[in-house]
Amino acid sequence: MRLTPPRSRTRPSTDSQKNDELWHGRLELPATTITSYSLEVEDPSRGGHLGDRVRQAAFHDLLQAWRARFKDMGADPFARSGRKGPSLQQLDDELARGGPGAAVLRAAVEDYAIQFVDVVRRLLRQKGWRGMERIVIGGGFQQSDVGRLAVGRAGELLARDRVGVYLRTLHHDPDEGGLVGWVQVIPSAWLQGRDALLAVDIGGTNVRCGIVRAHRRLAPDFSAAEVVESDKWAHAHDADVTRREDLVDGIAEMLGRLIAIARRRRIALAPFVGVSCPGLVCPDGSIAGGAQNLPGNWESQHFHMPSRLESRLPAWRGESFKVLMHNDAVVQGLSELPYMTDVRRWAVLTIGTGLGNASFANR
Repeated sequence: MRLTPPRSRTRPSTDSQKNDELWHGRLELPATTITSYSLEVEDPSRGGHLGDRVRQAAFHDLLQAWRARFKDMGADPFARSGRKGPSLQQLDDELARGGPGAAVLRAAVEDYAIQFVDVVRRLLRQKGWRGMERIVIGGGFQQSDVGRLAVGRAGELLARDRVGVYLRTLHHDPDEGGLVGWVQVIPSAWLQGRDALLAVDIGGTNVRCGIVRAHRRLAPDFSAAEVVESDKWAHAHDADVTRREDLVDGIAEMLGRLIAIARRRRIALAPFVGVSCPGLVCPDGSIAGGAQNLPGNWESQHFHMPSRLESRLPAWRGESFKVLMHNDAVVQGLSELPYMTDVRRWAVLTIGTGLGNASFANR
């Protein structure tokens, strides 16, 4: 188990370190330190990793188990949902209607909350998580009513058991949190005379790209930062995406469209792209592990995503774009930094295709 990413396969040069500490996967930021991320804690009782118990698919597994019990009693309120099972929107609709469907959902929510509490307890034993005061829940699951109900119930159980950690959800929409967090990472020199940057959030199912306005003059702590233009691509459901290069090409096309929009709207854009992705990001921009949900081998010694993407982007007012990478859970967590000034130790869990995690210690 790794608590922090390994050292770069190629150490960054002294010159790059002097350039306002501009390197990938940076752990020391002006207001906070990233104490751990992308933890893969083994689950001895079930095999695999602990996070598998509470990713979004785990809730659907629990729901299927409760459906089977209701079927044995002669009723299945989700029988019309098809082979793939009900979507989150269908589950929310069923919850609102009440009746047998809501009863099944609430039973699954209770089971999920119990598992979630157990996962949190085990994470709190890890070095980077000791003394945690607050955990922010991000990812797509908490966008749904069912997801919020499950997270709320887990919070109630943690409070009842006096675990000493408080749960809350992201201020931003999760689709935007993984973009907005980049305002906390970009070196301040890159925003001199500019107020916006490009950001990318690569997930196992979707890619999100956006123009983020920092609004630093309005709020020096970046609490007013917002996504002013965005695009979303469900690459996992795109039959044309079979290689990692297909994904990089698609991201470059999305960014190209956003750059054109920035030109038309005369947005003061920095020649900078922040890319959030799963896994352990080395200082040289390579990925050491945890990117298995992306197409192709992103951990290859012969693949360097930042330089591949830089070569596909047009110049911006005579300057080439610099691409910087970091872990997706870290960046989504950093979008909450302005709201964490009342605690010192805090963390983020992102519930989606997998379970992302990161922990922080404020200065």
